[in-house]
Amino acid sequence: MSERNRPLPSVGMVGGGQLARMTHQAGIALGVNFRVLAGSATDSAALVCADVQLGDDKSAADLLTFAKSCDVLTFDHEHVPDPVLRELEAAGATVRPSRDTLRYAQDKLRMRTRAEELGAPCPRWRAVTTLAQVETFARNSGWPVVLKAARGGYDGKGVWVVDSAEQAGVVVDRAAREQVPLLVEEQVAFTRELAVQVARSPYGQLAVYPVVETVQRDGICHEVVAPAPGLDEEKAMRAQELAIDLAHALDVVGMLAVELFETPEGVIVNELAMRPHNSGHWTIEGAHTSQFEQHLRAVLDLPLGSPAPTAPTTVMANVLGGTDPDVYGRYIHVMAKDPAVKVHFYGKQVRPGRKIGHVTVTGDDPTDLLARARDAAAYLRGEPQ
Repeated sequence: MSERNRPLPSVGMVGGGQLARMTHQAGIALGVNFRVLAGSATDSAALVCADVQLGDDKSAADLLTFAKSCDVLTFDHEHVPDPVLRELEAAGATVRPSRDTLRYAQDKLRMRTRAEELGAPCPRWRAVTTLAQVETFARNSGWPVVLKAARGGYDGKGVWVVDSAEQAGVVVDRAAREQVPLLVEEQVAFTRELAVQVARSPYGQLAVYPVVETVQRDGICHEVVAPAPGLDEEKAMRAQELAIDLAHALDVVGMLAVELFETPEGVIVNELAMRPHNSGHWTIEGAHTSQFEQHLRAVLDLPLGSPAPTAPTTVMANVLGGTDPDVYGRYIHVMAKDPAVKVHFYGKQVRPGRKIGHVTVTGDDPTDLLARARDAAAYLRGEPQ
């Protein structure tokens, strides 16, 4: 087949959330045939993508059918069961990241074990099945400790900060009933939370983004400032090198987000995600190549784009749902008050605390930008001004 007649590549993304929605938008300019496996026709990506298959992302039959018309299969979440991934690869599907790689994002016990083997800085931790094991760990680390479900948690779900054996016992008992493996970690005395993203292609090309500061409340990311204000240049470089080393060692293909704790002694790995990530939404306006375009480039083994910032500072603030569903009525006022603020909505029904969109603003002054982003996000939520 001649170069002129070569068909455009087809990428299938499993999951129909906002990450798939924004990846679809990036794929339009690239000329990529983008398909989505969504659980419902009302999913965020299903509302805008032209090629949607409805199905269960835990069903091997549905995923095998979906994969037949895709050159590459990728994900907007980490929850596809390992046996299903095994069937996909056995059937010849190109899965990126691969099953072997994705397991490090799916299973915190596996991730912690491998990160320590690689010499990455991690909190003190251990796998636990009994309250006595938690108490023994706490005697050495001190209360409070952090209990985590090894699989299935996100946005603060599956994470419990416990101050006593009594509180820990409730979590351990529940995990035992639900057959959820647990690990316990020390509560890190961090100064702030950071994140760094790196893209890696099958060819081995890498592109690393600036280290950003993230603001988390109740396990949910509320704000991101890029680059992280006042971060020592050497510490930033070490964080980027850590992300690059992890991407290589884990054989990541696509985007890797490394969430970090900053401490006076350095950075400590908190979590990993192998997909576009909330900490990278700022890249749509704030970088020459967004994380969504970069993910597509990487999984298709295309040359990666520049991750360089387009402005000295970019601030992103998540828009969470409030009690008033009339977001559009407030959207008009946000546009009029601050025309430079970019608003992204995900097509989701408004529910209190649910991520329904985000706002981004770029410029020179981090303090001013943060105030403007917070103001816009709060107004869209319906908070009094």
